[in-house]
Amino acid sequence: MKRLSRFFALILLMSSSVMAQNTTVPRPMTTDDGLDMIQVGSALMTPDGQHVFYRKSELDWAKNKRKNTYHLIPSGGGEAYQYIGEDGGSDFQFSPGGAYLAFKRSVGEGKDKKNQLFVMRTAGGEAVQLTKNKTAVGSYRWTADERALVFSAMIPRTEETEKEHKNGDDAIFVDEGPNGQQAGQWRALWKVDLKSKKASRLLKDSLLIGSFDVAPDGQRIVLTARTENRRNQGNLSEIHLLTLSETDTTLTRLTRNEAPESQVRWAPDGTHFAFTAPDDKTWELRQAKIYVMNAQTRQHRLVSGAFEGNIRGFVWTPDSKSILFTGLQRTNSNLFRLDVESGDVTQITNVTGTLRALSFSKDRTRMVFSLSDAATPPDLYTSPTDHLAPMRLTTANPGVTPDSLLLARTEVVRWNSSDGLEIEGLLMLPPGYDGSKRLPLLLHIHGGPAGVFTNNFRSQYHVWAGLGYAQLLPNVRGSSGYSDALLRGNMNDIGGGDYQDLMTGVDYVIERGIADPDRLGLRGWSYGGILGGWTITQTDRFKAASVGAMVADWTSEYGPGFNFDVRRWYIGGTPWDNPDEWRQRSPLTHVKNVTTPTIILHGINDRTDTEGQSMMFYSALKDQGKTVRYIRFPREPHGFREPRHQRTRDVEEIRWIQKYVRDIEWKPWERKKDEKKEVKQKKQEKVTVTS
Repeated sequence: MKRLSRFFALILLMSSSVMAQNTTVPRPMTTDDGLDMIQVGSALMTPDGQHVFYRKSELDWAKNKRKNTYHLIPSGGGEAYQYIGEDGGSDFQFSPGGAYLAFKRSVGEGKDKKNQLFVMRTAGGEAVQLTKNKTAVGSYRWTADERALVFSAMIPRTEETEKEHKNGDDAIFVDEGPNGQQAGQWRALWKVDLKSKKASRLLKDSLLIGSFDVAPDGQRIVLTARTENRRNQGNLSEIHLLTLSETDTTLTRLTRNEAPESQVRWAPDGTHFAFTAPDDKTWELRQAKIYVMNAQTRQHRLVSGAFEGNIRGFVWTPDSKSILFTGLQRTNSNLFRLDVESGDVTQITNVTGTLRALSFSKDRTRMVFSLSDAATPPDLYTSPTDHLAPMRLTTANPGVTPDSLLLARTEVVRWNSSDGLEIEGLLMLPPGYDGSKRLPLLLHIHGGPAGVFTNNFRSQYHVWAGLGYAQLLPNVRGSSGYSDALLRGNMNDIGGGDYQDLMTGVDYVIERGIADPDRLGLRGWSYGGILGGWTITQTDRFKAASVGAMVADWTSEYGPGFNFDVRRWYIGGTPWDNPDEWRQRSPLTHVKNVTTPTIILHGINDRTDTEGQSMMFYSALKDQGKTVRYIRFPREPHGFREPRHQRTRDVEEIRWIQKYVRDIEWKPWERKKDEKKEVKQKKQEKVTVTS
């Protein structure tokens, strides 16, 4: 960035002083450096604010997965120690008073493995299995008195039905009952007593439950739920109130609209609760807003209207008068306080980077948060919540510094699009670039369309910088984190104004004398792949393209994939009442115009953008004799999970871009072997031979 926050400047200064003793010359970053990076997250602050629990994720290349361990560290800094055994867990939650830690753990064998609730004393000791539910435990919440937990789970089939299902009677009646495109089951809520471990079902209705929260009195539960499971009708979820008594339970529907409500949270006083939705009447293309509803009168009102940006999670303060939330504005994220009565919003932190509040003490005076920027990997910190006074807890990747690796230099840039609209983006330049020569330019296109490029660390951008590329990351119209007006800027115009935003951005970097107009490449994933595929049908100025998880033809994706956003906002109508637009806005329609050598990447199990879309685009290019390559990845969903697939995807993308943008027959790095595992293996072999 043009300006670093003083805090990040201090981090860099401290890192430099430590690394100054190391005379190693900085080298370019590799794909393997990114894969090998340690990740820290899922942090929880104990209710008393004295400790932080967090997850540490490390690559296990031999097993083709990441290994998670869980640790506890004093919130004032100090030595961390492993807190959970090798069996691990997920969805950890401290009890309200901090006496217990609950989590989910998978138990059973083979196909019968399912998540159950476990609980352990915070002071230490063995974890105890709390539930033996017939179906996997979903989300859960503690009751305020710490005596019980409420959890959601699928309603189990009868013994006979389950037996027949295992024997192959598993036909899916699409959109009937709890089924969507995939098999589904109705969900219900259960309450399990901490001491007796006895679980009782609270909800008799057949619903698909989204978010829920237990009132402070333990007698009411607010929840979002649907009575059908059609893929593109998430807006039919409504807010309900479940009232509990010794003899009966009553479920009352509180909303009747077409807005997708979520994140229901009770205020500590128990009189009202908050929820998020883009609108309180219909499914608007707006960023999520916070509403507050009185549980008794059912009256609700918008309270976050004064905030312009993207709200990312929130908590109530103990007095029920304020809400703390992480908010994204443009490329930076910070902590904000919302006055519920007046609607006034106060920005508490002013970091140039990405601050994400992850958890708070019970009195909300302290928080644990992650912090990063484009040149600094995320780590965990604690601070008071009335001002930023960070205490660093982790240094997950001490080797990722400018002293050891050649990291990109990043700045925020702005330009006017073809219609005069100001567009903002990030420009990343190779380390040490002095402006004396033009560079090959790689245009990144984000997903969404309501995605956004932010000021946080992504190793792949530094890899490209080390290869000598200038990179432009434009937040085109349709991006979140700005105004609702910009978010709605590509309504009924997908591939129109947003395409012009890309092209004028490229022109801007060329006009600055940075980019070589004869060496341009582009890459994108999801909507980035869609808009990237569209772009190469509209212009021949790019020498190479990489498009991943794309949609080539909107009409054929109407049933298998998501269509609510395309139907409601981005194209409008349906393929049968607006066929010309659905056809004309599809890259496949214009595929004969493509001259750009293109590599296509897609996960076979992708159900967000179905894999057949890439196959169509590939086949159309191949049948015309165009330069194209298609790599399909078994088992992978929309976001890749397996490290070896991630490496292949990234390495082959680099190989392609290098070849056609710069005429370089690039050879990938050889992955270093795990020396520790080799030593261990040799010792085992030696023992075997001796025996």
